[in-house]
Amino acid sequence: MALRFTLRQLEYFVAVGEAGSIAKAAELVNVSAPSISASIAQLEAEFGIQLFVRKHSHGLSLTAGGQVFLREAARMLGEADALHEVADDLAENVRGPFAIGCLLTFAQIVLPSLRRKFEEQYPEVRIRQYERHQGQLLEMLQRGEIDAALTYDLEVSQDMAFEPLIQLPAFVMLPASHPMVSRASLSVEDLVDEPMVLLDLPYSREYFLSAFVKKGLKPNIAERTGDIAMMRSMVANGFGYGIANMRPLNATSPDGKPLVFVPLDSSLRSVTMGVVVPNAERRTRAVQAFIDHCRRFVLEQGVFGTEYSRR
Repeated sequence: MALRFTLRQLEYFVAVGEAGSIAKAAELVNVSAPSISASIAQLEAEFGIQLFVRKHSHGLSLTAGGQVFLREAARMLGEADALHEVADDLAENVRGPFAIGCLLTFAQIVLPSLRRKFEEQYPEVRIRQYERHQGQLLEMLQRGEIDAALTYDLEVSQDMAFEPLIQLPAFVMLPASHPMVSRASLSVEDLVDEPMVLLDLPYSREYFLSAFVKKGLKPNIAERTGDIAMMRSMVANGFGYGIANMRPLNATSPDGKPLVFVPLDSSLRSVTMGVVVPNAERRTRAVQAFIDHCRRFVLEQGVFGTEYSRR
């Protein structure tokens, strides 16, 4: 039986289903709204089902049948991308769509430059990037929403492969006026009574607090934030100290105040930054090219400064 619909029509339908309106979908796929409307009408005529309920003031809503159709259309498009990957591997090309996730605590420092150099080396790759916390990145990998994640070795499951890039020891972030800024290093015993600004993100939170737990101590958590930039500003303004593994490229907070970074002793293990990808018998050429690129990038550029030991 000859197919009377195209992958392009499915792509437009999925874009509308995810965006909730033809206008938004047209912006996403860079196609005129009438072309998308015509494609959806052709799909509905071909399959004899109504995919959307039109609401004048609220855009479009998927019908029950449309929701099932959306899942299957997205699956078919994923399989079509997989065929492209097979063909690219056979042709020894690195091209096509590639989705990268990056831990939001260091994405602003690492991702733009790393991505730019990757795209310069492989101009036929079409990158989509996502900045998320650790739990979200792992879930996106499991759902197949991203191809690789640049993150830490925290709670990586056995169905994922972790490719290490660089070790990052923990440090204590202090305001410049703090009496402990001249210390060569600090321990959790030094910090336990001091007010703490906790970077309150899934997996990161448990990692930072584990240094106190294993010593039978309870930190004095004065403030919590899920934003690393906010943590730096709160520390610089005297709300407490912070613990992190990612040192910014300059010793100032986002609001321009000075910060001091003192190494934390062995109370807390170093984390390893690396690339997480799904376990697979055969990696696509694009995934392997990205891993190799990340290794070169870390070695050549010294992303985090020479104080960190590379693996």
